[in-house]
Amino acid sequence: MIGSLSSKPSKLVVGLMSGTSLDGIDAAVVRIDGAGDASRIELVQFATEPYDDALREKLKELCTPDRSGTDRVCAMNFLLGARFADAVRKVVAEAGLALADIDLVASHGQTIWHIPEDDANDPYLVRSTLQIGDLSVIAKETGLPVVGDFRTADMAVGGQGAPLVPYADFILFRDPVRGRIAQNIGGIGNCTAIPAAGRPEEVIAFDTGPGNMLIDQAVYQLSGGRKTYDDGGAWAAEGKADAALLEEMLRHPYFRRPPAKTTGREAFGKAYAAEWLGRAAAVGLSAADTVATFTAFTARSIADGYRDFVFPAMAVQDVIVSGGGMHNATLLRMLAELLPDQTIGRSDAMGISGDAKEAMIFALFANNLIHGIPNNLPAATGASRETVMGKLALP
Repeated sequence: MIGSLSSKPSKLVVGLMSGTSLDGIDAAVVRIDGAGDASRIELVQFATEPYDDALREKLKELCTPDRSGTDRVCAMNFLLGARFADAVRKVVAEAGLALADIDLVASHGQTIWHIPEDDANDPYLVRSTLQIGDLSVIAKETGLPVVGDFRTADMAVGGQGAPLVPYADFILFRDPVRGRIAQNIGGIGNCTAIPAAGRPEEVIAFDTGPGNMLIDQAVYQLSGGRKTYDDGGAWAAEGKADAALLEEMLRHPYFRRPPAKTTGREAFGKAYAAEWLGRAAAVGLSAADTVATFTAFTARSIADGYRDFVFPAMAVQDVIVSGGGMHNATLLRMLAELLPDQTIGRSDAMGISGDAKEAMIFALFANNLIHGIPNNLPAATGASRETVMGKLALP
């Protein structure tokens, strides 16, 4: 099967992404011509299948050790696999296609836990990662070959297994004369800094910290569960960030660590949000001021990361934003104020849908695997070498 797929000059691939924000499943039908650095990708159809509140809360529990359990992780692995298969069927139908028209499915899976470094105090807590949404379930339900579980291969050669998107960011956004940062703002923020006319080994990439994750959790709790995100940043716009609380939040040791580095719900999840919501209440912040402070925290962590680790190494003219955070006008305004020497734009203006980008990128990764072409970027993950990431499940 791999031989017949690799011989096709053009393929239709469905990319699936479920990120740390736990909004739902992003599904993108894309046409890919070529492979590797010569890949050309075209978005055919995109859809998001939102998670209902009950499932979202169950997933948050799985990411919280004292509320998780092996039985729940085991069951959710299959349940999400079936949900991913549903998302494939729906987006293919919306594209006016049949499943028989699709060559391949790519699934990042849902990250439940990520340990980017060995625990010095526990020899059994070694570098590792877990994404669920079983590949065989997707393959058997759709009748299509499925590639997924990408992170583990990078970690097996010494990397942190993230961020993975810089490999494709370099292909999509490099420019001969302008230094660029591709900034994704999902649940976690991650950046790929590409110098003008840069080479892959010159890329600087890392997770900047929380993107929408803390903002979403604050909105959910402060609204009594009526809202799951700050639509357009409207609630934050009504308030004013508390400078003292913001500076305290920015003292988190993660921000001082140099790249390569990654983070997730392990460090900035529900428990972390609850701690700072409690602190905000204790100093008498209104709901709007609390959301504004959490939004400013995301903006400052991004801008400070650039100043500490990117700007000393390269000149940057453009910041290209993608992910759900690009719809938060208050967050983008804060970023623009913090970065007056850079233009802040959305990836859509460059022909890459900011909502679909990550799903599209994992389709590229799967295509590379079929061709036996490495799809990690050691400069971003800290891996010892390039490697082919992903596992193949047959229908």
